[in-house]
Amino acid sequence: MLFRRALRSSAAALTLLLPFAAACAGNAKADSSSGSVTLKVGATGWKVEEAVLKFAHLDDTPYKVKWSVFQGGDQQLQAIRAGALDVASSSEIPPVFAAADGRPNFKVVAVQRGSTLNQEVVVPKNSKVTDIAGLKGKKIGYVQNTTAHYFLYELLKQAGLKWSDVDAKPLLPNDGLAALNGGSIDAFASYGTSIITAHQQGARTVGSGADILSGNFLWSARDSVLKSPAQKAAVADLVARITKAYAYVRDGREAAFAKVISANTHQPVAQAQSDLVAQQKQRPTQARTVGDDTIASQQKVADAFTELGALKEHLDVKSFWTTALNTDLKKAL
Repeated sequence: MLFRRALRSSAAALTLLLPFAAACAGNAKADSSSGSVTLKVGATGWKVEEAVLKFAHLDDTPYKVKWSVFQGGDQQLQAIRAGALDVASSSEIPPVFAAADGRPNFKVVAVQRGSTLNQEVVVPKNSKVTDIAGLKGKKIGYVQNTTAHYFLYELLKQAGLKWSDVDAKPLLPNDGLAALNGGSIDAFASYGTSIITAHQQGARTVGSGADILSGNFLWSARDSVLKSPAQKAAVADLVARITKAYAYVRDGREAAFAKVISANTHQPVAQAQSDLVAQQKQRPTQARTVGDDTIASQQKVADAFTELGALKEHLDVKSFWTTALNTDLKKAL
């Protein structure tokens, strides 16, 4: 049984490697060996992608990956713009603002479908606020130019409130947590690890972005990456490996991977496992290629920010999307 499993793993690794190897062969002058290719990749909160690849024994990439942690996808896109990252992972929102000046140096190359749980507006445990409507006139922290910005705006609209009806304060996740615990804000709109930590400290949920957000998380690559066949193939390979790694976790290994999550998020293992199972049940983590529907989904988000006034003018998002990775990604998946 172990021998058959090893054969399957080897075959999967070979399948993932083929498009990358072919690209390297076609670009031998620029990249003389697979080991000469390095991807600088961003992660939000903690290096969960690196961890899941290692857990699934898919971290043996024929190229180097340098992971860097950021507090949000917005910071990753800023790093892309500055040349500090080759590839960024984010929600639909950060690329909108990174491209707003009309001079983006990146393209959205793939979509990763993922859970929208732990995207919430929370209040301290002693707060008398029980819903979004109760936040009128209150100070609300939010992570600017991220999912938190978007779902807070939409939740306020649903409650019959305008953005101007609250005192909205842009804060980074860690700063927002400190402000919530210190009493300088009445509520905090955030995501991921910061929401998990807030609940550990007694915070309560008064609004959720779970059904507001599309579940489309975007992979953006610098234009220079797309000009290198070897680097482009490496991006496709990496995105596909992450999809396969999560499939490996869902194949009865949630409890084991929950221990990895717990060690990094400092939550009880049982809670980490419960959250993981719920997230993968809501929307299994898996990549897909760029399509008209994924572009239209982000356009809806961009239009909402134009309506809010956060964008000064209409932004045509398809200007920074590309199908250049579709063929490689289909093969790798």
